[in-house]
Amino acid sequence: MSFINVQTIPSPEEFISAIPMSEELKAVKAKRDEELKNIFEGKDDRFVVIVGPCSASDEDAVIDYTYRLAKINDKVKDKLFIIPRIYTNKPRTTGDGYKGMLHQPDPTKGPNILAGIEALRKMHIRSISETHLTAADEMLYPENYAFVHDILSYIAIGARSVENQQHRLVSSGIDFPVGMKNPTSGDLSVMLNAVHAAQSSHTFLYRNEEVSTHGNPLTHTILRGYVNKHGQSLPNYHYEDLELLADMYYKRNLMNPFVVVDVNHNNSGKIYSEQPRIVKEVLHSRSMNSTLNSLVRGVMIESFIVEGNQKPDGGVYGKSITDACIGWDTTEDLLLYMADHV
Repeated sequence: MSFINVQTIPSPEEFISAIPMSEELKAVKAKRDEELKNIFEGKDDRFVVIVGPCSASDEDAVIDYTYRLAKINDKVKDKLFIIPRIYTNKPRTTGDGYKGMLHQPDPTKGPNILAGIEALRKMHIRSISETHLTAADEMLYPENYAFVHDILSYIAIGARSVENQQHRLVSSGIDFPVGMKNPTSGDLSVMLNAVHAAQSSHTFLYRNEEVSTHGNPLTHTILRGYVNKHGQSLPNYHYEDLELLADMYYKRNLMNPFVVVDVNHNNSGKIYSEQPRIVKEVLHSRSMNSTLNSLVRGVMIESFIVEGNQKPDGGVYGKSITDACIGWDTTEDLLLYMADHV
């Protein structure tokens, strides 16, 4: 084999023991998880907002951002359930470029996965400690979930991963919400097949053990737009798209039907400034149709302190080094608008 062993990575148990959650923070997470479960089970009608930078590359800026979210949360928590995006794995379409804090704790230096796992655990725990908001991350690598299972309250499965069987199987063993995005092709049946698989029980090989799961009833769908055969971005958040998904969803008889709309990526044509307009259209669609009102229960927004993006060595505090994001002032206005219109 052509694999070269770079360094030995301690087990997840060793990492969790070395960088633990305090009992106080475990209680914070347990409360948040129960509230979120109630939302997905229809016992709480708050609207879910997963919001934050495309990738979490700078701990201080991420904590600054989540602290701002926490202050807004105090004003809107009766209407919105805010989940900070603290994404530490970045999928790359071609494999080139910055792959997230897991790979590069310092984006201007080379890969160091051992240091990356340590850095991301410390960042997530610091965020919970200072804001009492537990976060979302993308499960880009299923085997790495074991390093963060105790600190997250939400997981997204990306468009390139949703057809992968291991992602589906591992999701079936997670006990908090997992969102399955539609694939880049836009095929909604693929996304719904992933939800079905993750809601079912399985026996499979995970890391170095044979494991069994009971299924995750909180697995749900995320619409993120798609790409046609010409490479053009096309949206799937319009009223007719939501009606189509509702019809397909309910025919499947899946547990806890729930749709989150990702308002960036191909839904915005990667024009980040379109996100507030798309959120408002989604809220309008819900207001016009009782079925959509009960099904479309959240949005996902890419946002940071400074709007736009920059190169990894750009040096602008609070500005994305991957996908472009809306800035803080726009985000604050949008959250307050949503609280008034859900």
